[in-house]
Amino acid sequence: MFVLDAHGTPLQPCHPARARILLAKGRAVVHRHTPFTIRLKDRTAAESQVDGVEVGVDPGSKHTGIAVFTVVVGKRRGRYALQLDHRGATIRRKLDQRSNFRRRRRSANLRHRQPRFHNRTRPTGWLPPSLKHRVDTAVSWVDRLSRWAPVRAVHVERVAFDTHALSAGRPLEGVEYQQGTLHGCEVREYLLAKFDRTCVYCGAQGVPLNIDHVYPRSKGGSDRVSNLVLACVDCNQAKGDCPVEEFVRSPKALARITAQAKAPLRDAAAVNATRWALWRALDERLPTRVGSGGRTKWNRTRNRLPKSHTLDAVAVGKLDTITQTVRTVLAVGCTGRGTYARTRTDRHGFPRLRLPRTKHFFGFATGDLVRAVVPKGRNAGTHTGRVAVRSAGSHTVATPQGPVKTSHRNLRLLQRADGYAYTTRKEKGVSSLS
Repeated sequence: MFVLDAHGTPLQPCHPARARILLAKGRAVVHRHTPFTIRLKDRTAAESQVDGVEVGVDPGSKHTGIAVFTVVVGKRRGRYALQLDHRGATIRRKLDQRSNFRRRRRSANLRHRQPRFHNRTRPTGWLPPSLKHRVDTAVSWVDRLSRWAPVRAVHVERVAFDTHALSAGRPLEGVEYQQGTLHGCEVREYLLAKFDRTCVYCGAQGVPLNIDHVYPRSKGGSDRVSNLVLACVDCNQAKGDCPVEEFVRSPKALARITAQAKAPLRDAAAVNATRWALWRALDERLPTRVGSGGRTKWNRTRNRLPKSHTLDAVAVGKLDTITQTVRTVLAVGCTGRGTYARTRTDRHGFPRLRLPRTKHFFGFATGDLVRAVVPKGRNAGTHTGRVAVRSAGSHTVATPQGPVKTSHRNLRLLQRADGYAYTTRKEKGVSSLS
């Protein structure tokens, strides 16, 4: 648990049992619900021993793992872990939708609107909004953790996939390779990330996987990454050199495999485009050390840890051993803070209904973390989740078990909306170290 002193200065994190004792004795109060943080009433930072913690960041296209750990003579001990779920795909879809609406309104038989994109310039280091979101949210959470814990340094994985070499499908040398943008790519690591370490034919996980050609080389298939998939040993041997159409009988499964194999290198390009911007932004705030993806995998493998973003965050950079990891991971979903739009549009982009001018009803706003105590009815019981407000006072609480609709009188505010949705999950395969 995160601990603050009487003046709000971060202290060394403590065990949850210790936090419960301090709260029961009245020596501390709850400062924040999620992530859970307490504030001591009878101690300051000058009266405490603060050794400090370090933060590991494993950036990804869809998810970013962040871990808080202590370091003693090269040994890392995990204290807190969270997985940040990005909404870059949603941002891109919204921008494309807005662009299509505007394009349609210019071309339809309506009042002419002059295009304005000719007088717009992009500053140095500009990133598309969907990519800038990934950098901003990761940096924002490092800043948040620095307010709740005494962070001394940050370790970030500056991974790179060579999209030029991946697309070529053959060794590149000399001037031909210099025309590429990146270097140091491993096709196998990219395929493991692309197919989530799963056999595309039978869906097996946790077994040795081989690289298989969708269209065999003996039948004219190439070594391009769009022709490569992951297959378990049994499926790889059973398929042999026969075409995928003969091995996979189901038309639906065949369409899924071919579409997945030919999926664009969008995720790899997103990581490549944001890795330098993330490192620079973090280095401006705290001492930042970088590590390669190969070192992260080596650290994780020799400590016998399964693959996950949060465990990769613990294993980033130079270390000797990992003595402890956390059991529970906080999953943080980026939900945004609402919209400025005061209308809802139809499929042509024209307004069809109007939204209220205020966001607060009966003391609650959409996105607030609340606890609902329903006295009777089908949803009787205690429920915790994010609330969606209605002007009539009948609010809806989103819980892991499903939505719960109840009156605002049954709600208790736990935490104001901050643009994120929080859930918890168990970390896999860490019982031997926790």
